[in-house]
Amino acid sequence: MKLGIMQPYFFPYIGYFSLIQYVDKYIFFDTPQYIHHGWVNRNRIQKQGGGVKYIVVPICKNRRGTAIKEIVIDNSKNWREAIYGSLSAYKRKAPYYEATAELVYNILEKAGESLAQLNIYGIMEICRYLDIHTEFDIYSQAGIDVSNQVRMADEWALYITKELGFDTYVNPPNGESFFDRDKYIAHNIELQFLQHRLPPYIQRTGHFEPGLSIIDVMMFCSKEEIQDMLREYEIR
Repeated sequence: MKLGIMQPYFFPYIGYFSLIQYVDKYIFFDTPQYIHHGWVNRNRIQKQGGGVKYIVVPICKNRRGTAIKEIVIDNSKNWREAIYGSLSAYKRKAPYYEATAELVYNILEKAGESLAQLNIYGIMEICRYLDIHTEFDIYSQAGIDVSNQVRMADEWALYITKELGFDTYVNPPNGESFFDRDKYIAHNIELQFLQHRLPPYIQRTGHFEPGLSIIDVMMFCSKEEIQDMLREYEIR
């Protein structure tokens, strides 16, 4: 049984969803420290006239070390309207604009004060749209506490996997040098890394820009095409 654990990102790229589909259970890791200029409150889409831009959820000021689950959205700003306006760049060229814009709208309108809750809800809604049926849980609500066992940062995944009784932990490739495989072997846990190939699709820009938000993929690709793209990966 395979377990995936990742922070809840804001409309993440397609590789994030490929990992969710591959594993049997996926845990939103909402207790790490929020990192500014990461992917928790922003992502990239196309902009009017070409190139890419960030769509951003503004957050209230927070102290250093604040956990992701404690980050509060700054609803004094008209951030939803700004994102809806940014989506207009797709209106005349994206074949699935209407369906995608409606999905994004429905997700953002559910936002309250919690950034983590918004991201988790959005990811789960997109999974529902793509017919991904992986089991989800949220670390801070799962009744798991391995903090007294963790000595190094790469051990969070190890002890959560062990606590839940899974035999395989799967991580994106950018963490490969971060993990000590020998620790996992010692606990009879297989450590895998899923490398998504980011297959090109027609973006109607004259060139392909990989790794944009899943919003961009959904604008130009049918559900069936995206389901095929989700399987474009290799396991190391």
